[in-house]
Amino acid sequence: MGVFIINGGRRLDGVVRVQGAKNSALPILAASLLASGTTIIHNCPDISDVDAAIKILRHLGCMAVRDGDSVAVDSSSITRCDIPDGLMREMRSSVIFLGAILARTGQAILSMPGGCELGPRPIGIHLAALAELGASVDERNGNIICTADTLTGCCINLPIPSVGATENSMLAASCADGTTIITNAACEPEIVELQNFLVSLGARILGAGTPTIVVEGCKFGGNTECRVLPDRIAAATYMCACASAGGKILMTDVCPEHLQTVTDALSRMGCIVKTTKSSVFISSDGYLKAIKPIITRPYPGFPTDAQPVMMAAALKAEGTTVFVENIFSNRYRHVGELLRMGADIRTEGRVAMVSGVRRLHAAPVFSTDLRGGAALVVAALGAEGATEINEIHHIDRGYSNLEGRLCGLGADIKRI
Repeated sequence: MGVFIINGGRRLDGVVRVQGAKNSALPILAASLLASGTTIIHNCPDISDVDAAIKILRHLGCMAVRDGDSVAVDSSSITRCDIPDGLMREMRSSVIFLGAILARTGQAILSMPGGCELGPRPIGIHLAALAELGASVDERNGNIICTADTLTGCCINLPIPSVGATENSMLAASCADGTTIITNAACEPEIVELQNFLVSLGARILGAGTPTIVVEGCKFGGNTECRVLPDRIAAATYMCACASAGGKILMTDVCPEHLQTVTDALSRMGCIVKTTKSSVFISSDGYLKAIKPIITRPYPGFPTDAQPVMMAAALKAEGTTVFVENIFSNRYRHVGELLRMGADIRTEGRVAMVSGVRRLHAAPVFSTDLRGGAALVVAALGAEGATEINEIHHIDRGYSNLEGRLCGLGADIKRI
């Protein structure tokens, strides 16, 4: 599976282009099932989660081919409606295919999803939304079986603004008879991008980016192209890496408005942050200060996916920074590994108190999940000595050539 060896203590300097967003590419790949022709997705990140999504599309009968940073999907002929257990276990986000398969074929059979174990993820919200649209839902032998001769527009009130449930509701409702109103919808930028893609196929959708989305069912057109938006969590990772190691970096191909809570926090910690329409510059002398509590909330609040890397940046900050995790109940799995590097962190339930230390030291550590693994990379860049990070397949799920991009900034990181 490979490991990262990171010799810390090197300042980062240079320019890095941010990859396409994992959390936008995956629902768009699922939505390509609704097209009657070929979809070309540009700026599609070369990560293992996208590889898994491509395998799922091929299993369903689609032609799916990568050419550089573009992926072409021909979904004109679908021969299956199931996703086997092996493919589901490769990524928890595979549940996003549920609504699209159901809408396209009238039946969807999925095993319970795999991926990172961050605590309970309420797949029941997805199933309840599909049931409101008229689907019959059965769970047996570890499988989810959804069937519907016809989907009918309705009012779906999500109990929480779940990103995945919002996306599945949009996908299924796009092919339903009549109008569907989704309330308490997630407002993330990736939801807006999914709406834009579906509209390019001929869908009639309004309201993405607000808590209320209105979808009028329709028949979809054929060929279309789109470009995946920049990955705001990858951008946050590079910013936190610079804050931890010190240095000056310029990130290109980013959407600064999607990073506002992260850039605000790093500015308060003592970094210099400047933005343009599509770039972010950050400078850090490596000496940071603690700030008021960082509380994760649905967008536009502080993103839960950026919490681990921000915690890694705060490890050497003067004073104590408090983190409150409101999205996932098991989001602090990386803390034990950071403690091995000399961090001073105390956790109780959803609260973590990070007291800054003068220096971090190298240690053999293990990635516990995607963002927790990225946090270990950020910490190792600011630590003394050579840190060995194991189980980096978790990191590969969401970061495209992370070591290459960091080496381009002057980091000493090798994949072995």
